[in-house]
Amino acid sequence: MVYYAIATIIVLLDQFTKWLVVKYMELGESIPLITNFLYLTSHRNKGAAWGILQGQMWFFYIITTIVIIGIVVFLQKMPKQEKLMGWSLGFMLGGAIGNFIDRLFRKEVVDFINTYIFTYDFPIFNIADSALVIGVGLFFIHTLLEGKQEKEKQHGTGDIQS
Repeated sequence: MVYYAIATIIVLLDQFTKWLVVKYMELGESIPLITNFLYLTSHRNKGAAWGILQGQMWFFYIITTIVIIGIVVFLQKMPKQEKLMGWSLGFMLGGAIGNFIDRLFRKEVVDFINTYIFTYDFPIFNIADSALVIGVGLFFIHTLLEGKQEKEKQHGTGDIQS
């Protein structure tokens, strides 16, 4: 199934980029890619997004395992025509597995994408985090489109009726 291939590509890209950061950068080292906007910064996170729940590895193991199983079950039961939903779940699956591998083997997540939005230093993230955000965004779009289609079905063709 193509959605598992998407997840696999995300995991491979995520783990490869994290390996490069760990191998070739010192912790805390920052390389400007676009000055005042985008930096490659070697950072570690023992928590979740924005560093919350630091050191709660067992919590993350349990939650991530449940999420991964839930996504796989959902993918198996999902109708084949639900392509946008499949892409969404593929991205979320890849992101969840990518960060799970870090937590399992490194006991921390390697982050390295550091952006500044105007003067705000956005929390440092990685490919897996990006995939999760994209997956959730696609899920949201799918939900909106599905709601619109359902509304059109209830009102006929969606044309204004007089």
